[in-house]
Amino acid sequence: MKSRYLASLIAILILGTSPVIAQSEWPTRGWPLTTPPEVGLDAKILASFDADIGEGKYGYVDSILVIRHGKVAYERYYGHDYGSIYGLESRTPGPLVVHDPTGPYNYFNSWWHPYYRGGELHTMQSVTKSVVSAVIGIAIGRNEFPALDTPVLSFFEPGKVANVDERKRRMTLRHLLTMSTGLDWDEDVPYADPTNTFAIMAVSPDWVQFTIDRPMAKDPGKFFQYNSGATLILGHVFRLATGKDLEEYAVQHLFTPLGIDDYLWKRTPMGLVDTQEGLYVAPRDIAKIAYLYLKHGRWEEQQVVPQEWVTASVEPSVSVTDDRSIEYGYKWWLYHYQYQGEDRVAFAGVGFGNQLPIVLPELDLVLVFTGWNILPDRPRLGAQVAIERILEAVIRIRPN
Repeated sequence: MKSRYLASLIAILILGTSPVIAQSEWPTRGWPLTTPPEVGLDAKILASFDADIGEGKYGYVDSILVIRHGKVAYERYYGHDYGSIYGLESRTPGPLVVHDPTGPYNYFNSWWHPYYRGGELHTMQSVTKSVVSAVIGIAIGRNEFPALDTPVLSFFEPGKVANVDERKRRMTLRHLLTMSTGLDWDEDVPYADPTNTFAIMAVSPDWVQFTIDRPMAKDPGKFFQYNSGATLILGHVFRLATGKDLEEYAVQHLFTPLGIDDYLWKRTPMGLVDTQEGLYVAPRDIAKIAYLYLKHGRWEEQQVVPQEWVTASVEPSVSVTDDRSIEYGYKWWLYHYQYQGEDRVAFAGVGFGNQLPIVLPELDLVLVFTGWNILPDRPRLGAQVAIERILEAVIRIRPN
């Protein structure tokens, strides 16, 4: 258990099922606490899920956080000795040991992953993309970012991009946001596989240039193809369009209003903010961003992210699966699920190793899971399973 949350756990245990002192619904300076029964959750079912996690059913889970009606109802942290678990891999060259093996892109190095320097900041990996989407939405609302239908090539010098054809000329910022660039890219194989396009990009000096130079495989806007490099291009565009560093902008316009004071954001080899996986925050703080989206971009008395942007971000732009059970918005994943016989949609950020902030809007639920399952063919906790397990704990109100 991380030290800063011991007080929270003790408070929950002391409170038991007694009434919780009323607090503001805005957790800017700390989340109010409650117990599962007080917000319509079955404590025994949550404890069963907790036991399964503790026994390793879902691999290496580092934390679970369940927030309902703006209050922390359930919170657990699980300790793992990652220095021992991944010790051999950390010393073995390969696709997940990039550049300096003692540096931040050795994914087995326990000094950097999953906790920064063994502290409380947890890598968010590709959940970073969802945060970047929020920052872009803020900049659009402030008229400081270009229209989404602006061609991507307008942000690169003529003659400095390889494999330019009519399809690449039609690629827009919207296609970068929705993972529908049409670029030749394969990030579907495990990241430990050297043929993964991300792994090839990672050993190149300029990740943005590597991505924009890729040949086109399809028409842009037609098909979903997960591409981490696309979000790096958005970071490049952000710097050119606003004249500001995206990290600095995020602190001023997103983190500070939400009371997120402690974070780390890695940089690419060229010094650009790593917009595709570089953010580290504590689970309670990534929960704030999820809660912000649950509240349609509003925080206290301020519209932090434009409501129109939030709505567009969590609406389907492209289907991920043929049956449309998983869709994609503006860097947010959309998961269809059944509740009381009705089709509902949850939205989530998803990061390598099982970083999962999940929002179930109709149930006023925010869930956060962190972990570090980074090798293929090992147990892991996926978003759909996480949703199903929490839904089991939601107490249904039966008619008389």
